[in-house]
Amino acid sequence: MNSAARIEAFLEMMSAERGAAENTLSSYRRDLEDASAGIGGGLAAATSADIRAYLDDIAARGFAATSQARKLSAIRQFFKFLYAEGLRGDNPTGTLDSPRKGRPLPKTMSEADTGRLLDRAAQEAIDPSLNDGDRLAALRLHALVEVLYATGLRVSELVGLPVTVAQRDDRFFMVRGKGNKERMVPLSAKARTAMRAWLAARAAVPAFADSPFLFPAASDSGYLSRQVFARELKGLAARAGIAAAKISPHVLRHAFASHLLQNGADLRAVQQLLGHADISTTQIYTHVLEERLVRLVNDHHPLAD
Repeated sequence: MNSAARIEAFLEMMSAERGAAENTLSSYRRDLEDASAGIGGGLAAATSADIRAYLDDIAARGFAATSQARKLSAIRQFFKFLYAEGLRGDNPTGTLDSPRKGRPLPKTMSEADTGRLLDRAAQEAIDPSLNDGDRLAALRLHALVEVLYATGLRVSELVGLPVTVAQRDDRFFMVRGKGNKERMVPLSAKARTAMRAWLAARAAVPAFADSPFLFPAASDSGYLSRQVFARELKGLAARAGIAAAKISPHVLRHAFASHLLQNGADLRAVQQLLGHADISTTQIYTHVLEERLVRLVNDHHPLAD
């Protein structure tokens, strides 16, 4: 049984039928090829005992429980596909238990630190001492952080935004996220102002003027890479007096969700804004709701001390 060909067929199905993103497909490929290499006869012909031995091996090599669980999830999906397609008469993952893993609380930022970060970005965007190149970079970074905190977009969704989002200047826009699903997200007045300023500066750069992307760049994709934005964000944090290790684009996405919940938003609404397909994914934020409920009782219950 040719494991490599079976893996390719599985990835084609995930792309064509389920609309899996390129990053998701790459992750599946790495996990399945690693498993196939670690199992003597190849993954497609593996037994339950083979897969269990492979999982024991990666655990012994020091892989975190989250990594073990992700690899097993990929293997499960692969064998479900083989079974559904009639390429195997059984599913050897049916009796395997997932590694136990704690659910860590998401890293986030306080409202005060988020305010300092955004204020610093706004100050740099209007700094008259900057040369043209630095001013352009500052305007772009200001637009990026304002839009990210206003919308809670995934970083891949943010950097790949179409320029029409800024040209329309609406209070809401549609974004296409995981699984090719669309959702509506809001834009704050500050985010719209920052985008307009960036759009005006962008129009003066001949290399950017005709790009369909809001944040164009000379890259294979045609837009700013996630890595460049993450690096610029850490630099901004350091200049704002915030430890760079504490911040990333994903941390700002978590801050968006946490601050909404702290200020009274409904968990289902936050689920929709984040683009989570399942409410269980959003429930990592229930600790925020619990804190809010404790405050509510302490502040308003007649018998509270």
